[in-house]
Amino acid sequence: MAKKSTIILTDQEIKHKIKRIAYEIYENNVEEKEIILAGIAENGYLLAKKLKIELSKISQLTPVLCKVEIDKKKPRNTIKTSLNKINYTDKSIVLIDDVLNSGTTLIYAVKHFIEVPLKRFKTAVLVDRNHKKYPVKADFKGISLSTSLNEHISVNFDNNKFEAVLK
Repeated sequence: MAKKSTIILTDQEIKHKIKRIAYEIYENNVEEKEIILAGIAENGYLLAKKLKIELSKISQLTPVLCKVEIDKKKPRNTIKTSLNKINYTDKSIVLIDDVLNSGTTLIYAVKHFIEVPLKRFKTAVLVDRNHKKYPVKADFKGISLSTSLNEHISVNFDNNKFEAVLK
């Protein structure tokens, strides 16, 4: 029997949530001149790019993108970022991913960034599934869902038509 798919966020809803998250990020960093948007590859980085566009429209902040490459199956492996540590030292950072499930990816990415002095550190996700096994939370989130452990959420950012699907 095939699993049924349910759209939990439509294209319009995702665009609205991205705009709202951008406003929240700006409100929390209104005194800053620059902010680092560290997106976890792949979808977290795509979400970071969308947030950069919105932040540029609504504020004088200079959002700087940083791609975070982490092996989600082996998160203890070396984490690579597109920026050198000196580029985010003493800066405000928002770590971004599409879905927060167990918190494993975020907690290891947080560990990577807090090895240098930071001004402020926050996290943002489009969907928070509430299945955390680590004490990590999303400071900015589009939607919170309680799902069963055998359900899966995927976020599609294809061809400028976005959707989040529960399977």
